[in-house]
Amino acid sequence: MFSAILIEKGEAGQSATLANLAEAELPDGDVSIDVAYSTLNYKDGLALTGASPVVRRFPMVPGIDLAGVVTASTHADWKQGDRVVLNGWGVGETHWGGLAQRARLNGDWLVPLPANFTTRQAMAIGTAGYTASLCVEALLGHGVRPDQGEILVTGATGGVGSVAIALLAAAGFTVAAATGKAAEAEYLQQLGATTVLDRAELATAGKPLQKDRWAGVVDAVGSHTLANACAQTRYGGAVAACGLAQGMDFPASVAPFILRGVSLLGIDSVMAPTKPRRAAWDRLSRDLDAVALEVIAQEVALGEVVAAAGQLMDGKVRGRIVVDVNR
Repeated sequence: MFSAILIEKGEAGQSATLANLAEAELPDGDVSIDVAYSTLNYKDGLALTGASPVVRRFPMVPGIDLAGVVTASTHADWKQGDRVVLNGWGVGETHWGGLAQRARLNGDWLVPLPANFTTRQAMAIGTAGYTASLCVEALLGHGVRPDQGEILVTGATGGVGSVAIALLAAAGFTVAAATGKAAEAEYLQQLGATTVLDRAELATAGKPLQKDRWAGVVDAVGSHTLANACAQTRYGGAVAACGLAQGMDFPASVAPFILRGVSLLGIDSVMAPTKPRRAAWDRLSRDLDAVALEVIAQEVALGEVVAAAGQLMDGKVRGRIVVDVNR
């Protein structure tokens, strides 16, 4: 038997509880894992609260991330004792996920845990940090460089934003952080932000083309924020878009793209192939300081996850929530 968060759906609606499950109930997969830590991401919050139809199959163990140790494997790439990390691939949506003490998965979904990270540190990073690293890789791959000007990070106190600031600062960029939490300015500066601006400056409809300010942008918000970020990006700059906290809509015009040559780079962390996944984790292992991780992360026990999900969806959480699934 093992402990897990279980989401069930009946006539009365959806419920999420801490449950005891038998290993025989685990779904099919060629790698079995003892999970050490998981996380609570925005998508997990949507799944646990039922705020969005994230879960496609019931009953479901949520959790789009996990880090742990392989206990059994018939997959050629993995053997017993290997430390691994998983992000995305529909885990926690269509396949049982990481908010449990045990998991059985497709070995193709796994990447090796970098040697300099503990399993807890890997989950302080999680999908949010891995996504942030994909964004930074995309901006650098586009040719954005520190001497070209400031980089804007929206949703700055969230998991993606927090790690993006730390990675961009480590890469030599001057970072501006947009947040609705003025009291967190010191936190953002600790991570490496030079400027902190009120998200309200970006959150409502603006002109199609505005004063150019940003060499690049990491946007985790979408909607008007993304539209304004594009409208304020300098000639030849790039915007890496990875989130929809404000909304899925994009109320923009083509002006930034055809008059300034701005590029909009879509970042998908869920189904990204193995090569960019490993590159993202390599950057994290090189550039993300362990001290920054401690600033970013807070920890909860498995039994505290459902309550923490409500706080996350109410905007009362900063940084990353790490889940110790064994307490």
